[in-house]
Amino acid sequence: MAAQPLPAELLTRRPLLLGQVEGAQDVVSMAAIVPKEEGLISVSEDRTVRVWLKRDNGLYWPSIYHTMPSPCSCMCINPETRRLSIGLDNGTISEFILSEDYNKMTPVKSYQAHQSRVLMVLFVLEMEWLLSIGQDKLFTWHCSESGQRLGTYRVSGGPCGLQFDVDTRHVFIGDHSGQVTILKLEQENCNLITTFRGHTGGITALCWDPAQRVLFSGSSDHSIIMWDIGGRKGTAIELQGHNDKIQSLSYAHHTRQLISCGADGGIVVWNMDVERQETPEWLDSDSCQKCDQPFFWNFKQMWDSKKIGLRQHHCRKCGKAVCGKCSSKRSSIPLMGFEFEVRVCDSCFESITDEERAPTATFHDSKHNVTHVHFDATRVWLLTSGADRIIKLWDMTPVVS
Repeated sequence: MAAQPLPAELLTRRPLLLGQVEGAQDVVSMAAIVPKEEGLISVSEDRTVRVWLKRDNGLYWPSIYHTMPSPCSCMCINPETRRLSIGLDNGTISEFILSEDYNKMTPVKSYQAHQSRVLMVLFVLEMEWLLSIGQDKLFTWHCSESGQRLGTYRVSGGPCGLQFDVDTRHVFIGDHSGQVTILKLEQENCNLITTFRGHTGGITALCWDPAQRVLFSGSSDHSIIMWDIGGRKGTAIELQGHNDKIQSLSYAHHTRQLISCGADGGIVVWNMDVERQETPEWLDSDSCQKCDQPFFWNFKQMWDSKKIGLRQHHCRKCGKAVCGKCSSKRSSIPLMGFEFEVRVCDSCFESITDEERAPTATFHDSKHNVTHVHFDATRVWLLTSGADRIIKLWDMTPVVS
């Protein structure tokens, strides 16, 4: 199936910058959009928690300024209960309830979840569970009603991504080795379901789509992989559209679009409502599979044919091992996830039609080094937090449609 070309109008549209917050004294660890309000919540390395509400003059001013006992490392906000969970550098998770007007935060309880920095925290309202990963390589989950720790699991590599599926109680944990671990959680224990890997670098972001039952993983190798968990066929679709490590992934369920942000400042909106293809495995050969010229390590064939050995390359479309002369062409292959031009053999280049080269993603520049993202699917707003200590709020409606 050929890609459905994106409308020309959509290719020229851009996200609209609604506003930005500047002046942070230290690194902004994480930020989120205030539910049902024009505002932001930020937690920082300077130990501060701030709620920024948009005033009549169009500027954002803090309605809450709260200092924590340790640098803030992560957070999550539950829209229904306004429960704010904040992970700290000392391993503690502190919970607060925000008032309806977002002018007050009331302490609820604290959890000594980890022995060192909390890296990510998730509150699951349906289960009344608080999930977290830390620098101590532990995944922990607590009962948010009693505050009791329900269990822990040690991850082999340093964990850096966390997602949860409510229906199956499956936890997905990505780590620095590039491995994804799937656990099945019960009330007081967990079972290892499986582990898998496909990236050449560490996992930097995870995103779960419960409707299609697919997991997206982003990596320091600049790539994204879509894992078909529900189909149970082991299908893995690769997406290549960034020039630096992936920092965050969000999914717009209503339009079936993936939003990825990278350290290169790029915001890429991927159309996932197309039939994508797996990239082929690279084939091994001692000679070019097109012209039979020996590669430089094939001494016997070089001697027999009295020819100089050539460097090996691979066609990204068919996976064959080819020489430079037989793979002199470049082409984008969007259905295989290659939005940029890549090496293909000459015969595959001729077989790729203009329709198959039609882009399936749009590219936008946030103009700062993105470190964290929060997506509000209800309003189609995207928050980007950068290494420049600036938080930007975008209206993604023009490009997520």
